[in-house]
Amino acid sequence: MGNQTSCCRCAAKPDRKNRKDVYKVPDGEVVIKEENNTNLQHISDRERPEDDEEDPSLHPTTSTMFLTRSLTVDGKRSTRHQHMNHVSSTGSLQKYSSCSTIFIDDSTVSQPNLKSTIKCVALAIFYHIKNREPDLRLLEIFDEKCHPLTKEPVPDDYKDHNPEHKHIYKFIRTLFNAAQLTAECAIVTLVYLERLLTYAEIDICPSNWKRIILGAILLASKVWDDQAVWNVDYCQILKDITVEDMNELERQFLELLQFNINVPSSVYAKYYFDLRSLADANDLNFPSEPLCKDRAQKLEAMSRISEDKFKDIVKSSLKRSASLDNIAPRRSAAILS
Repeated sequence: MGNQTSCCRCAAKPDRKNRKDVYKVPDGEVVIKEENNTNLQHISDRERPEDDEEDPSLHPTTSTMFLTRSLTVDGKRSTRHQHMNHVSSTGSLQKYSSCSTIFIDDSTVSQPNLKSTIKCVALAIFYHIKNREPDLRLLEIFDEKCHPLTKEPVPDDYKDHNPEHKHIYKFIRTLFNAAQLTAECAIVTLVYLERLLTYAEIDICPSNWKRIILGAILLASKVWDDQAVWNVDYCQILKDITVEDMNELERQFLELLQFNINVPSSVYAKYYFDLRSLADANDLNFPSEPLCKDRAQKLEAMSRISEDKFKDIVKSSLKRSASLDNIAPRRSAAILS
Protein backbone atom coordinates (compact mmCIF):
# COMPACT_ATOMS: atom_id res chain seq x y z
CA MET A 1 0.00 0.00 0.00
CA GLY A 2 2.98 2.24 -0.29
CA ASN A 3 3.11 2.77 -4.04
CA GLN A 4 2.88 6.16 -5.65
CA THR A 5 -0.09 5.34 -7.81
CA SER A 6 -2.23 4.17 -4.94
CA CYS A 7 -4.64 6.30 -3.01
CA CYS A 8 -3.56 4.34 0.07
CA ARG A 9 0.05 5.44 -0.02
CA CYS A 10 1.45 6.82 3.21
CA ALA A 11 1.51 10.59 3.60
CA ALA A 12 2.90 12.89 6.22
CA LYS A 13 1.01 12.52 9.48
CA PRO A 14 -1.21 15.51 10.24
CA ASP A 15 -0.98 17.50 13.45
CA ARG A 16 -3.73 15.86 15.51
CA LYS A 17 -3.63 18.46 18.28
CA ASN A 18 -4.52 21.44 16.06
CA ARG A 19 -6.23 20.04 13.01
CA LYS A 20 -7.89 22.22 10.40
CA ASP A 21 -10.60 20.70 8.23
CA VAL A 22 -11.41 22.39 4.93
CA TYR A 23 -14.90 22.17 3.47
CA LYS A 24 -16.31 23.56 0.22
CA VAL A 25 -19.86 24.86 0.19
CA PRO A 26 -21.94 24.88 -3.02
CA ASP A 27 -21.33 28.57 -3.81
CA GLY A 28 -17.58 27.98 -3.88
CA GLU A 29 -16.76 29.58 -0.54
CA VAL A 30 -14.15 27.73 1.49
CA VAL A 31 -14.86 27.22 5.17
CA ILE A 32 -12.08 26.25 7.56
CA LYS A 33 -13.07 24.46 10.74
CA GLU A 34 -10.54 24.22 13.52
CA GLU A 35 -10.57 21.35 15.97
CA ASN A 36 -8.54 20.82 19.10
CA ASN A 37 -8.32 17.07 19.57
CA THR A 38 -5.90 16.26 22.33
CA ASN A 39 -7.29 12.79 23.00
CA LEU A 40 -8.11 11.45 19.54
CA GLN A 41 -9.25 7.85 19.92
CA HIS A 42 -7.46 5.16 17.93
CA ILE A 43 -9.68 3.18 15.57
CA SER A 44 -8.85 -0.07 17.39
CA ASP A 45 -10.04 1.44 20.69
CA ARG A 46 -13.43 2.49 19.46
CA GLU A 47 -16.45 0.51 20.59
CA ARG A 48 -18.02 -1.61 17.92
CA PRO A 49 -21.69 -1.03 17.12
CA GLU A 50 -24.01 -3.79 18.24
CA ASP A 51 -24.84 -4.50 14.59
CA ASP A 52 -21.24 -5.60 14.01
CA GLU A 53 -21.90 -8.69 16.13
CA GLU A 54 -23.90 -10.03 13.18
CA ASP A 55 -21.20 -9.21 10.63
CA PRO A 56 -19.65 -12.50 9.42
CA SER A 57 -16.51 -10.70 8.24
CA LEU A 58 -15.72 -9.69 11.83
CA HIS A 59 -17.00 -12.45 14.09
CA PRO A 60 -15.97 -16.12 13.79
CA THR A 61 -19.26 -17.50 15.12
CA THR A 62 -21.52 -15.75 12.60
CA SER A 63 -22.33 -17.80 9.51
CA THR A 64 -20.85 -16.53 6.27
CA MET A 65 -23.25 -14.82 3.89
CA PHE A 66 -22.27 -16.94 0.89
CA LEU A 67 -22.91 -20.23 2.70
CA THR A 68 -26.33 -19.01 3.83
CA ARG A 69 -27.23 -17.90 0.32
CA SER A 70 -26.02 -21.17 -1.17
CA LEU A 71 -28.74 -22.86 0.90
CA THR A 72 -31.44 -20.59 -0.51
CA VAL A 73 -33.68 -21.39 -3.46
CA ASP A 74 -36.33 -18.86 -4.52
CA GLY A 75 -35.97 -17.02 -1.25
CA LYS A 76 -36.45 -20.12 0.91
CA ARG A 77 -34.06 -22.26 2.87
CA SER A 78 -33.26 -25.57 1.23
CA THR A 79 -31.03 -28.56 1.71
CA ARG A 80 -27.58 -28.18 0.27
CA HIS A 81 -27.83 -30.94 -2.28
CA GLN A 82 -31.13 -29.95 -3.90
CA HIS A 83 -29.56 -27.25 -6.05
CA MET A 84 -26.21 -28.77 -6.91
CA ASN A 85 -27.20 -29.05 -10.58
CA HIS A 86 -27.63 -25.26 -10.77
CA VAL A 87 -23.86 -24.89 -10.90
CA SER A 88 -22.25 -27.96 -12.35
CA SER A 89 -23.78 -30.55 -14.62
CA THR A 90 -20.71 -32.77 -14.61
CA GLY A 91 -19.46 -33.39 -11.11
CA SER A 92 -16.02 -34.80 -10.48
CA LEU A 93 -15.66 -38.32 -9.22
CA GLN A 94 -15.15 -38.52 -5.48
CA LYS A 95 -12.05 -40.45 -4.37
CA TYR A 96 -12.42 -42.53 -1.24
CA SER A 97 -9.69 -43.96 0.95
CA SER A 98 -9.51 -47.71 1.38
CA CYS A 99 -7.39 -50.24 3.23
CA SER A 100 -4.84 -50.27 0.43
CA THR A 101 -4.93 -46.60 -0.68
CA ILE A 102 -5.21 -43.38 1.32
CA PHE A 103 -6.08 -40.17 -0.55
CA ILE A 104 -4.98 -36.85 0.89
CA ASP A 105 -4.77 -33.27 -0.38
CA ASP A 106 -2.11 -30.72 0.39
CA SER A 107 -4.56 -27.86 0.93
CA THR A 108 -4.47 -26.47 4.45
CA VAL A 109 -5.90 -23.39 6.12
CA SER A 110 -2.48 -21.71 5.96
CA GLN A 111 -1.62 -22.92 2.43
CA PRO A 112 -4.79 -23.52 0.41
CA ASN A 113 -4.76 -24.90 -3.10
CA LEU A 114 -4.83 -21.88 -5.42
CA LYS A 115 -7.00 -23.19 -8.27
CA SER A 116 -9.55 -24.84 -6.00
CA THR A 117 -9.77 -21.81 -3.73
CA ILE A 118 -10.42 -19.45 -6.64
CA LYS A 119 -13.12 -21.81 -7.92
CA CYS A 120 -14.76 -21.85 -4.50
CA VAL A 121 -14.61 -18.07 -4.15
CA ALA A 122 -16.14 -17.70 -7.62
CA LEU A 123 -18.88 -20.13 -6.61
CA ALA A 124 -19.56 -18.14 -3.43
CA ILE A 125 -19.92 -14.96 -5.49
CA PHE A 126 -22.16 -16.83 -7.94
CA TYR A 127 -24.60 -17.59 -5.11
CA HIS A 128 -24.36 -14.00 -3.88
CA ILE A 129 -25.54 -12.78 -7.27
CA LYS A 130 -28.09 -15.51 -7.87
CA ASN A 131 -29.80 -15.19 -4.48
CA ARG A 132 -29.26 -11.46 -3.93
CA GLU A 133 -31.66 -9.27 -2.00
CA PRO A 134 -34.08 -7.32 -4.20
CA ASP A 135 -34.32 -3.53 -4.34
CA LEU A 136 -31.03 -2.74 -2.63
CA ARG A 137 -29.29 0.44 -3.72
CA LEU A 138 -26.58 0.55 -6.39
CA LEU A 139 -23.48 2.73 -6.23
CA GLU A 140 -22.16 4.44 -9.34
CA ILE A 141 -18.51 3.65 -8.63
CA PHE A 142 -19.23 -0.07 -9.10
CA ASP A 143 -21.61 0.28 -12.07
CA GLU A 144 -19.94 -1.12 -15.18
CA LYS A 145 -22.09 1.09 -17.40
CA CYS A 146 -20.72 4.25 -15.73
CA HIS A 147 -17.18 2.88 -15.36
CA PRO A 148 -16.60 0.28 -18.10
CA LEU A 149 -13.63 -2.05 -17.85
CA THR A 150 -13.27 -2.36 -21.62
CA LYS A 151 -13.83 -0.14 -24.65
CA GLU A 152 -16.47 -2.50 -25.93
CA PRO A 153 -19.98 -1.08 -25.47
CA VAL A 154 -21.90 -2.44 -22.51
CA PRO A 155 -25.14 -4.15 -23.64
CA ASP A 156 -28.39 -2.45 -22.71
CA ASP A 157 -29.59 -5.56 -20.92
CA TYR A 158 -26.39 -5.93 -18.87
CA LYS A 159 -28.42 -5.78 -15.64
CA ASP A 160 -30.72 -8.65 -16.56
CA HIS A 161 -28.44 -11.66 -16.98
CA ASN A 162 -26.63 -13.34 -14.10
CA PRO A 163 -23.07 -14.39 -14.91
CA GLU A 164 -22.27 -18.08 -14.89
CA HIS A 165 -19.87 -19.59 -12.41
CA LYS A 166 -17.26 -20.19 -15.09
CA HIS A 167 -17.31 -16.52 -16.16
CA ILE A 168 -16.75 -15.33 -12.59
CA TYR A 169 -13.95 -17.88 -12.16
CA LYS A 170 -12.27 -16.79 -15.41
CA PHE A 171 -12.34 -13.12 -14.38
CA ILE A 172 -10.80 -13.80 -10.95
CA ARG A 173 -8.28 -16.32 -12.29
CA THR A 174 -7.05 -13.83 -14.91
CA LEU A 175 -6.34 -11.21 -12.24
CA PHE A 176 -4.70 -13.69 -9.86
CA ASN A 177 -2.50 -15.27 -12.51
CA ALA A 178 -1.35 -11.96 -13.97
CA ALA A 179 -0.66 -10.40 -10.57
CA GLN A 180 0.74 -13.67 -9.13
CA LEU A 181 -1.52 -13.51 -6.09
CA THR A 182 -1.87 -16.29 -3.52
CA ALA A 183 -4.81 -18.44 -2.49
CA GLU A 184 -4.89 -16.75 0.92
CA CYS A 185 -5.49 -13.47 -0.89
CA ALA A 186 -8.58 -14.98 -2.54
CA ILE A 187 -10.10 -15.77 0.86
CA VAL A 188 -9.39 -12.25 2.13
CA THR A 189 -10.98 -10.92 -1.07
CA LEU A 190 -14.21 -12.72 -0.17
CA VAL A 191 -14.07 -11.35 3.38
CA TYR A 192 -13.76 -7.79 2.08
CA LEU A 193 -16.55 -8.36 -0.43
CA GLU A 194 -19.00 -9.49 2.24
CA ARG A 195 -17.89 -6.68 4.55
CA LEU A 196 -18.61 -4.20 1.77
CA LEU A 197 -22.11 -5.59 1.23
CA THR A 198 -22.79 -5.29 4.97
CA TYR A 199 -21.29 -1.87 5.59
CA ALA A 200 -22.52 -0.15 2.42
CA GLU A 201 -25.92 -1.91 2.45
CA ILE A 202 -25.62 -2.86 -1.19
CA ASP A 203 -25.72 -6.15 -3.05
CA ILE A 204 -23.65 -7.66 -5.81
CA CYS A 205 -25.50 -8.06 -9.10
CA PRO A 206 -24.87 -8.44 -12.85
CA SER A 207 -24.14 -4.72 -13.29
CA ASN A 208 -21.47 -4.35 -10.59
CA TRP A 209 -19.92 -7.75 -9.84
CA LYS A 210 -16.72 -7.19 -11.83
CA ARG A 211 -15.85 -3.85 -10.26
CA ILE A 212 -16.70 -5.02 -6.74
CA ILE A 213 -14.46 -8.06 -7.18
CA LEU A 214 -11.73 -5.87 -8.68
CA GLY A 215 -11.87 -3.48 -5.72
CA ALA A 216 -11.77 -6.34 -3.21
CA ILE A 217 -8.81 -8.00 -4.95
CA LEU A 218 -6.99 -4.68 -5.19
CA LEU A 219 -7.33 -4.07 -1.46
CA ALA A 220 -6.68 -7.67 -0.39
CA SER A 221 -3.47 -7.87 -2.42
CA LYS A 222 -2.10 -4.76 -0.73
CA VAL A 223 -3.07 -5.80 2.78
CA TRP A 224 -2.04 -9.46 2.50
CA ASP A 225 0.99 -9.60 0.22
CA ASP A 226 4.31 -8.12 1.33
CA GLN A 227 5.09 -7.01 -2.23
CA ALA A 228 1.85 -5.36 -3.23
CA VAL A 229 0.75 -4.96 -6.83
CA TRP A 230 0.58 -1.31 -7.87
CA ASN A 231 -2.62 0.14 -9.27
CA VAL A 232 -0.86 0.88 -12.53
CA ASP A 233 -0.04 -2.83 -12.82
CA TYR A 234 -3.74 -3.68 -12.88
CA CYS A 235 -4.04 -1.22 -15.77
CA GLN A 236 -1.62 -3.47 -17.66
CA ILE A 237 -3.94 -6.42 -17.01
CA LEU A 238 -7.14 -4.55 -17.83
CA LYS A 239 -5.86 -2.55 -20.79
CA ASP A 240 -8.76 -0.09 -21.07
CA ILE A 241 -8.99 1.07 -17.45
CA THR A 242 -7.15 4.17 -16.24
CA VAL A 243 -5.05 4.48 -13.10
CA GLU A 244 -7.26 7.39 -11.99
CA ASP A 245 -10.27 5.09 -12.09
CA MET A 246 -8.37 2.45 -10.12
CA ASN A 247 -7.39 5.00 -7.49
CA GLU A 248 -10.95 6.25 -7.14
CA LEU A 249 -12.28 2.69 -6.91
CA GLU A 250 -9.80 1.91 -4.16
CA ARG A 251 -10.55 5.13 -2.27
CA GLN A 252 -14.31 4.66 -2.27
CA PHE A 253 -13.99 0.96 -1.40
CA LEU A 254 -11.93 1.90 1.65
CA GLU A 255 -14.36 4.60 2.70
CA LEU A 256 -17.31 2.21 2.41
CA LEU A 257 -15.40 -0.27 4.60
CA GLN A 258 -14.88 2.58 7.06
CA PHE A 259 -11.16 1.79 6.69
CA ASN A 260 -11.69 -1.46 8.62
CA ILE A 261 -9.32 -3.80 6.78
CA ASN A 262 -8.49 -6.07 9.73
CA VAL A 263 -9.18 -9.78 9.18
CA PRO A 264 -8.88 -11.85 12.38
CA SER A 265 -7.30 -15.27 11.98
CA SER A 266 -10.45 -16.91 13.36
CA VAL A 267 -12.57 -15.22 10.68
CA TYR A 268 -10.10 -16.24 7.97
CA ALA A 269 -10.26 -19.87 9.16
CA LYS A 270 -14.07 -19.78 9.20
CA TYR A 271 -14.19 -18.59 5.59
CA TYR A 272 -11.70 -21.27 4.54
CA PHE A 273 -13.70 -24.13 6.06
CA ASP A 274 -17.02 -22.72 4.81
CA LEU A 275 -15.53 -22.60 1.30
CA ARG A 276 -14.55 -26.25 1.65
CA SER A 277 -18.10 -27.06 2.77
CA LEU A 278 -19.43 -25.22 -0.27
CA ALA A 279 -17.05 -27.17 -2.49
CA ASP A 280 -18.16 -30.52 -1.05
CA ALA A 281 -21.82 -29.61 -1.60
CA ASN A 282 -21.23 -28.71 -5.25
CA ASP A 283 -18.78 -31.41 -6.33
CA LEU A 284 -15.84 -28.99 -6.42
CA ASN A 285 -13.54 -31.25 -4.49
CA PHE A 286 -10.01 -30.18 -3.70
CA PRO A 287 -7.48 -32.29 -5.64
CA SER A 288 -6.27 -35.32 -3.77
CA GLU A 289 -3.51 -37.81 -4.52
CA PRO A 290 -2.70 -41.27 -3.17
CA LEU A 291 -0.45 -41.28 -0.12
CA CYS A 292 2.87 -42.67 -1.26
CA LYS A 293 5.93 -43.61 0.77
CA ASP A 294 7.76 -40.31 0.16
CA ARG A 295 4.78 -38.19 1.15
CA ALA A 296 4.17 -40.32 4.22
CA GLN A 297 7.79 -39.79 5.33
CA LYS A 298 7.46 -36.05 4.83
CA LEU A 299 4.28 -35.98 6.89
CA GLU A 300 5.96 -38.00 9.62
CA ALA A 301 8.94 -35.64 9.65
CA MET A 302 6.68 -32.60 9.87
CA SER A 303 4.77 -34.24 12.69
CA ARG A 304 7.97 -34.89 14.65
CA ILE A 305 9.13 -31.28 14.15
CA SER A 306 5.80 -29.98 15.44
CA GLU A 307 5.94 -32.38 18.39
CA ASP A 308 9.46 -31.23 19.31
CA LYS A 309 8.41 -27.59 19.12
CA PHE A 310 5.45 -28.32 21.37
CA LYS A 311 7.68 -30.02 23.90
CA ASP A 312 10.06 -27.05 23.90
CA ILE A 313 7.17 -24.68 24.52
CA VAL A 314 5.91 -26.79 27.44
CA LYS A 315 9.36 -27.08 28.97
CA SER A 316 10.06 -23.35 28.69
CA SER A 317 6.69 -22.51 30.24
CA LEU A 318 7.38 -24.88 33.13
CA LYS A 319 10.78 -23.28 33.73
CA ARG A 320 9.26 -19.82 33.79
CA SER A 321 6.63 -20.99 36.23
CA ALA A 322 9.30 -22.49 38.52
CA SER A 323 11.40 -19.32 38.48
CA LEU A 324 8.42 -17.18 39.34
CA ASP A 325 6.86 -19.34 42.03
CA ASN A 326 9.88 -21.33 43.25
CA ILE A 327 7.83 -24.44 42.79
CA ALA A 328 9.32 -27.50 41.11
CA PRO A 329 7.09 -28.47 38.19
CA ARG A 330 5.60 -31.91 38.03
CA ARG A 331 6.49 -33.80 34.89
CA SER A 332 3.58 -35.24 33.00
CA ALA A 333 4.36 -38.51 31.26
CA ALA A 334 1.52 -37.88 28.82
CA ILE A 335 3.19 -34.71 27.55
CA LEU A 336 6.92 -35.04 28.11
CA SER A 337 7.69 -38.69 27.61
